[in-house]
Amino acid sequence: MTGQQSLSLADAADLSRAPIDVTAVLDHLIQEAGAAAATSIGFPGAVDLDYSEVVTRLGNRLWNNIGDPADLGGVAHTRVLERAVIAWVADTLAMPRDDRWGYVTTGGTEGNLSALHTAHHRYPTARIYYSTAAHYSIAKIVRMLGARGVLVNADAGGEMDYAHLAAQVGRRRRWPAIVVATAGTTLTEAVDDTASIRAVLDEHQVNGHLHVDAALSGIPLALDGRLRLDDASGISSIAISGHKFLGVPTPCGVVLIRDSARHESSHIAYTAALDTTITGSRCGLAAALLWHAIATHGREGHRWRATAARRLAAYTVDQLTAAGWPAWRHPHAFTVVIPTPPEQVRKKWLLATDGATSHLICMPGITHGQIDAFVADLTAIAPPRLIPRPRHRPHHHTTTHESC
Repeated sequence: MTGQQSLSLADAADLSRAPIDVTAVLDHLIQEAGAAAATSIGFPGAVDLDYSEVVTRLGNRLWNNIGDPADLGGVAHTRVLERAVIAWVADTLAMPRDDRWGYVTTGGTEGNLSALHTAHHRYPTARIYYSTAAHYSIAKIVRMLGARGVLVNADAGGEMDYAHLAAQVGRRRRWPAIVVATAGTTLTEAVDDTASIRAVLDEHQVNGHLHVDAALSGIPLALDGRLRLDDASGISSIAISGHKFLGVPTPCGVVLIRDSARHESSHIAYTAALDTTITGSRCGLAAALLWHAIATHGREGHRWRATAARRLAAYTVDQLTAAGWPAWRHPHAFTVVIPTPPEQVRKKWLLATDGATSHLICMPGITHGQIDAFVADLTAIAPPRLIPRPRHRPHHHTTTHESC
């Protein structure tokens, strides 16, 4: 770093110092991220799409999509692109055209919050059911809403235990149920079966709202026709991430909610817009980036990307198994699950780890060469004879937030 080569990044970026070498700080960030890119296989961000045209042409000004996506007023917004993104995602999910609403969010957590806030407003006494494999944002949102949450067991592969859900709902059948299904759990990319969840609610004659947290797997599963929000699905809302499968270079996402499930929103005089979203002002650049990914690749292009990533995940399982590591994956998944390797491997390859279990994710843009290098490192540091042999896949234990 010119002039500040001996300083750490934190010291160089300290705004109380003078002078500050801005170029050197930015260079350091870029070099650090670039150096880590070759071994970043533990977290779900696609790296195969080029967004430089959008960032170059739109990135030098504020694009503020304030208010509802349907609002037409104001300048320097990308709401027309946002509406196109919402329509494409909803169509891909087969969501009825006369019963849909949504917007571009800051990510999956905001999408979950928006959907669950809507559901809780409609059913204020409802219990919110979610599995022990659900994303950590769900428990946080339950607390934010002041709602009562009920944890449901997940099986060894991360999928919700429907018998346990039935038992929990049965004990609370006098209250409505808001159930959060996950399409792509954090650790194993398991997918909860919404038909089984609906069957439980129907069996106990419980009204409520079925939400799907599909941050990771929503678009790939929708492209397969495996995830649908048609009337027969019984799904009322869904949250999808934009910086995972689509690899948008800023955290963002999409939330879709049935229009019939929503409540009235207030009109804000000074913005001349309806206040329908969590954040109010929203990043118009994110909407433009999502639109660009869809416009340049379309359904077939993204279906091909998903297929290639799954093939790489299958290759990874084969290579690890041949090397003596007991790897596995769900058939639809980009995620490969392995016993937790030594710390040296985990840190170099940025593996996500939960106790005795770690995973790597073969997102679009990850290469065979990266996988081969990872397997080589793994077997060099931890030969097969030293590999821990789990008796079963990880199982999640549960406690409930309430006794009734």
